[in-house]
Amino acid sequence: MKKEQPIIVGLDIGTTKVVAIAGRKNEYGKIEILGFGKADSAGVSHGVVMNIEQCIRCIEMAIEKCIQSNPSLEIREVYVGIAGQHIKSLQTKGERVRPNADDIISREDIEMLLRDQQKTYIPSGDQIIDIIPQEYSVDNTPYVLDPVGMSGAKVSANFHIITGDGNAIRNIKRCVDKADLVTRDLVLQPLASAAAVMNDEDLEAGVAIVDIGGGTTDMAVFYDGILRHTAVIPYAGVNITNDIRNGLGVLRAQAEQMKVQFGTALADEANANAYITIPGLRGLPAKEISVKNLAHIIQARTQEILDHVVYQLRQLDLDKRLYGGIILTGGGAQLRNLVQLTEYVTGVGCRLGFPNEHLAGGHAEALMNPMYATCIGLILRGYNDYESGKMRFVGEGGNMIQLTEEPSMPAPLMNEPEPVAEQEEELYTPEMISPKRRKLINKIFDGLKGKIMTIFEAEEDEILD
Repeated sequence: MKKEQPIIVGLDIGTTKVVAIAGRKNEYGKIEILGFGKADSAGVSHGVVMNIEQCIRCIEMAIEKCIQSNPSLEIREVYVGIAGQHIKSLQTKGERVRPNADDIISREDIEMLLRDQQKTYIPSGDQIIDIIPQEYSVDNTPYVLDPVGMSGAKVSANFHIITGDGNAIRNIKRCVDKADLVTRDLVLQPLASAAAVMNDEDLEAGVAIVDIGGGTTDMAVFYDGILRHTAVIPYAGVNITNDIRNGLGVLRAQAEQMKVQFGTALADEANANAYITIPGLRGLPAKEISVKNLAHIIQARTQEILDHVVYQLRQLDLDKRLYGGIILTGGGAQLRNLVQLTEYVTGVGCRLGFPNEHLAGGHAEALMNPMYATCIGLILRGYNDYESGKMRFVGEGGNMIQLTEEPSMPAPLMNEPEPVAEQEEELYTPEMISPKRRKLINKIFDGLKGKIMTIFEAEEDEILD
């Protein structure tokens, strides 16, 4: 009998929305969506929890809506995305001189080299989240992918170290715990988004994943098949909305609605003769707002975000060497003409990132949207852990479907467009996930050894002592 695949739930806690998606792999290796829930976010600012109680209620609401979409679904464990302006990264280089050059380099030698990087100086209050090896050198042989089994007197490596504020990380996990959920792991949001939207050619050619969310813009840069850089830019969709609100003197809800319905990232593309009528408050006359002025405000802030993206790329001297270009994801990526503005500001090609290749048809069509890339990537992370044997799921009291006679299908996703039935046959022909695709996901996630969760394991050890 074929082993049943576990149900993985991704939980994306953002500044503007909290999304929970439950999925399970089918026989073709595609993710079938079993449940979906989305709630407006409160208590989170720029990816950092500011109000524990409000954040807990939003998580509970998203999980509740996910279960309402499929009443037979039980959710106990989640993979949680983590970002925020406190996330930083730096590059280091480490080396170890071995007493006997003729001895074979072992896995223990590599682990010792990794442990040495834990002594890297970081600002007070920050903690090392992850240490990702990029490339090794053995004596005078550079660009070694895996030195285990080779011989040499000196083994060295370049490392990408990701740090974050320890209290901010604990607060996210505390909110999930108080919502009566178990955190399987905390995953960096830009890496989750990358796994959902990248393909094999992207990894080889070099791409920058730019996830424009509500509170932060997250970046992950890959070149020569290696994660080269991660960054969190503290400007995103909320900043654009606030600029509209302050610049045009409207309510926040009105500013958000104008941005979504009439906004464009290129002022030259806006109609100079078009106006938006805003109802007056408490008997005041209605206000007319120029679509052109709205576009100028949006372009100014969007261009500032893209200037930060260019700065991050130039630090690595990669602004002209990313042949795969820039992949935009996140809710902010849906802004009209943003792809064109990105190409103009950065000078490299750009496209929107959709998690299409990993999803089966049916209700999943409504989730083939850049704003859900992080959540789909979290599910992929869960399956990477399961298939590599890092974690067990089935039979441990995890997420499950209560079966009566037939497995239930999720109800139509609330507040989402209905899928177009006639396109399903053409777009989603069943196809096995290729070994190359699995290798890509492994390459993105295998550098992450669950070190974020070791922060909490260390605390538990201290309590027991």
